[in-house]
Amino acid sequence: MADTQFNAPLRADAGAPSSGVIHVRTRLTADFTVIANALAQRRGSAVTIGVAAYIASLPDGAPVSIAALCGHFTEGEILISRALRELEAAGYLERRRERLPSGQIRTRTYFYDVPGGTPDPDPDGPPERPAPRAPRKRPAPAPLTAEAVRVAAPDRPEDQACLADADPQAVAVLTSLRRVDPRLVLSEREAVRLAPAVTEWLAAGVAPSRITAILTAGLPDRFLTRPAGILAFRLRETPLPAPPPAASDRPATPPFQTCDGCERAFRAPTPGHCRDCRGHLTGGLLRAAG
Repeated sequence: MADTQFNAPLRADAGAPSSGVIHVRTRLTADFTVIANALAQRRGSAVTIGVAAYIASLPDGAPVSIAALCGHFTEGEILISRALRELEAAGYLERRRERLPSGQIRTRTYFYDVPGGTPDPDPDGPPERPAPRAPRKRPAPAPLTAEAVRVAAPDRPEDQACLADADPQAVAVLTSLRRVDPRLVLSEREAVRLAPAVTEWLAAGVAPSRITAILTAGLPDRFLTRPAGILAFRLRETPLPAPPPAASDRPATPPFQTCDGCERAFRAPTPGHCRDCRGHLTGGLLRAAG
């Protein structure tokens, strides 16, 4: 019998988990960033973790303003701003307004690998950054009373009444905008808020198709705000067309009548004789009287 070989290679799947992720490790010697597991595995928004990882990978002095981050990521200004606020509240990011020796004020952004950490001393590097501020603690909310809950909770029948009071034609114009541009989706509250301006356009003689063309033409590729804000700006800033000319004060044209004497057609408010027959009758009466 052959001797047992203890140095025989193990199977490739020996020790591998039966489910979940399996890491294929590669030792990196350049172009890598060290991120704490507390940040990488942080529960919450994936946008926040992505923004934090991107900022951590940048060199000192790289711009990390909202405009610069929006130029790198596909998310808009609202999500990027929310991610920065979450990082600032967690203590990873700090934005300070500092005065330069020249007297100018600028905003400097500090990013911490660990919340509350201090930078390592580097005599050859830039001056030491100030210690991070402790995260602001929000006071615990006071318990709500029954009266507070009643006031804070919206009354849905009242909201429905506001929607019922809005001009249905104006609401129909606003809700049909997403057929032209799928991004123009409005909530009920937004449609009710914009309906009076559309009603004013309709009263000025602007056709619904013309309103749709004005509100959907030349929209930006990416919205930095809610679609309702863009529509409200266009409704407010676009001048209304000139009102239609007033109706003439000339009296209405009388209908046609048939002359009782010669059966000629003539216009008159009531039946009778035409002008020629009236002239003959008047001449005959004068001759008879003479």
